[in-house]
Amino acid sequence: MSPKAQIPSHRKPRSSKMNTALRAGMTGGVMGTIALTAAAAPAFAADKNAPAETVEMPTLSTADSSALAAESLQDSAQQFQLQQAQRAAAEEAKEQAKENKEKAKAKAEAERKAEAARKAALRTKAAESKSAEHASRSTERASLSASASAPQGGNVATLLNFLRAQVGKSYVMGATGPSAYDCSGLTQAAFKQVGINLPRTSQPQSTAGTPVSLDNLQPGDILYWGSAGSAYHVAVYVGGGKFIGAQNSSTGVVERPMSYDQPTGAVRVL
Repeated sequence: MSPKAQIPSHRKPRSSKMNTALRAGMTGGVMGTIALTAAAAPAFAADKNAPAETVEMPTLSTADSSALAAESLQDSAQQFQLQQAQRAAAEEAKEQAKENKEKAKAKAEAERKAEAARKAALRTKAAESKSAEHASRSTERASLSASASAPQGGNVATLLNFLRAQVGKSYVMGATGPSAYDCSGLTQAAFKQVGINLPRTSQPQSTAGTPVSLDNLQPGDILYWGSAGSAYHVAVYVGGGKFIGAQNSSTGVVERPMSYDQPTGAVRVL
């Protein structure tokens, strides 16, 4: 009878060492079977009275082991590819954020320069306008001064004679003669007799010439009341501490002493 026939019909429970050997055999194929034999031997030796027992264990073929290894390798490769894709996406997002930040900075700088250029252009335009206005005023004053450079004697006499001939005429706002005048209308008409074209209103007439002190007046000087450039009344100094002017609607054109209505300043155009 073969040894296999002598094995009793009942089987003794496997020890923990045998279970370990079984697991090793399932994962190791042929090598697992060898390990099982080595692990099982002490267990049988520990129980000398136990009948001999032969255990047949399933084994994994080389093909099965290769398939498991290939599957594990594929999982690792997929995990690696996923990690690589995540890192690439993070880098791309970082680069995009950097690019957006640089574009925003460049745009802000361009807007700042454009605003600075606009303000500079406005300042230049304002300066040019102011310069042109100043040049115009200077030209006007030079023209008046040139007109006043003619010999004074005959011009002053003609001027004063005209003014005295107007005394007693009416005062009418906006009138320029010959039957009625307002204050600047009278002075404009008087100086026109000697070839000088004064501005129409009292404000520019108060700056139409060279400023002179009230203590150094000469006949023919224009007197003004208020501030130079914004005067509200004008008249003409006729000598002897007197002036002729179209005062108001109650008095009309009159000759009065300076004490009657003290002027603020004077300009000389003759």
